[in-house]
Amino acid sequence: MRIIRYRSSACPPVAVRRGGGLGWPRRAGWWVLAGAILMLVGRPTHSLGAQPSPVLAANTNGLPGPATTNVEAALAVPGTNALGNLETNRMIKLDDLYKLAIGDHLSFRIIEDQDDPKDLLVTDSGEIEVPWLGRYSAVGKTCKEVATELKARLEEKYYYHATVVISVDAKLTRGLVYLVGPLRSPGPLELPKDETLTLSKAILRAGGFMDLADQKHVRVTRDGKSGVSDRQVFIVNVYQILNQGETDKDMILQPGDLIYVPERLLRF
Repeated sequence: MRIIRYRSSACPPVAVRRGGGLGWPRRAGWWVLAGAILMLVGRPTHSLGAQPSPVLAANTNGLPGPATTNVEAALAVPGTNALGNLETNRMIKLDDLYKLAIGDHLSFRIIEDQDDPKDLLVTDSGEIEVPWLGRYSAVGKTCKEVATELKARLEEKYYYHATVVISVDAKLTRGLVYLVGPLRSPGPLELPKDETLTLSKAILRAGGFMDLADQKHVRVTRDGKSGVSDRQVFIVNVYQILNQGETDKDMILQPGDLIYVPERLLRF
């Protein structure tokens, strides 16, 4: 191997391998290229232009949802379906068993407003006063049914997305039944929360029949969900229940039932 040295006033002496190619510059170039490839392979996917998908985890009730507990942060993620996931989770958690009754205190909230929950009362007419919508008949419906219907109405005019959350804060009673006719204490009667109230029990709590009462033809009128169109009328022989022990003929009362006791046609 021969070494040729070049001298120049502008550059310091440089040794060049003759006949051996690039030598160490070639090897150094390969190392630089390999390092660049490793850096590209090891970089996160979203840094190459792809949008990161939202991270979902189990929330406090075990349902899939945003890993963050901050609702506003979940709603602020652009290009994701965090709003849909959050809305679904909220709606799933709503009570679909207990039917609302007169006197119930409700907690009402629209998640997108980011406001504190509002207190609503189921009035004697069975209605609640809903922001933006006004009066809404809620008695006899579950929280999930009410929230679903209100969501649809709000999205018709006022909201692009409306996640409605409703819960019962206080169940004072399960509602009222109304007794009319020759009873010692007719009028409204509360349905207890922790007891099933039957027709015979309701009559006894109203003081029992008076002498002119027709105990064999007690009429119970019950409105359906659509009101008058699916109203039901039951005729019950309460005399057999109370005096002959035929408890299988007794019926369980529901909120809003109207109990009418007629008078006997023949008076002695």
